[in-house]
Amino acid sequence: MSVQADISGRRTLLAGAASLAAACLAGCSSAEVMNRTHKAVSAPLTGPSPGTPKAAYERLVEGNRRWVTNALQHPDRDPTRRELLAASQQPYGAVLSCIDSRVPPELVFDTGLGDLFVMRSGGVAVGPVITGSVEYGPMTSGTPLIVVLGHQRCGAVSAAYKALREGKPLPGNLQVIAQALRPAYEQTVRQSSADPADAMARAQVKLTANALRGNRDLAPLVSKGVLAVVSAYYSLDTGQVEILNGAPA
Repeated sequence: MSVQADISGRRTLLAGAASLAAACLAGCSSAEVMNRTHKAVSAPLTGPSPGTPKAAYERLVEGNRRWVTNALQHPDRDPTRRELLAASQQPYGAVLSCIDSRVPPELVFDTGLGDLFVMRSGGVAVGPVITGSVEYGPMTSGTPLIVVLGHQRCGAVSAAYKALREGKPLPGNLQVIAQALRPAYEQTVRQSSADPADAMARAQVKLTANALRGNRDLAPLVSKGVLAVVSAYYSLDTGQVEILNGAPA
């Protein structure tokens, strides 16, 4: 080690010792100082967690705006936040999205650790397990917002559309996804569209959001105004999330 490096290291140690001594003279123990510092850096960058459907919706819309404009905050993504959430969580949003690697909800909405429950399935296909997972937040933690998020150029939807149109089953359990998307397919073929697969992706998220909004367990929460279910569509080209229906007033 060089003499200069040794001097710099000693200065750092002396400065730290001086800070600790000053804190102790002021009547605080070193543990209290560390605890205060911990609390200071633990405050979420985005403010208190939203407690209403409208506030949660606005938080996600603002986060997506940051994503689109490259003004990201990357909030609450550090060890301190992890420690604060170790014992419990209370996410303000539940997002059901596609498995597509280009549509990670936490990034699309610029959220942090503990902000979202996230469920992902091919083409936003749903079944009892997926539906139960979506219900978990609102029914156990008071999560005020559900977002069903489809996206542009969805491979799962395109494959399902082709399989259903041609009557050729997809291999393995992929056919289960195609069957789950059949109502969206049938709605699409009744309409004229320049891009049927895109229309089917949009139809799927709307149908899914409508079903969740009206199901036996979630409908009472929606009617009370403590839960909103939103359908949305993500553009791979722009990064923008388009709201299709269900935005809280």
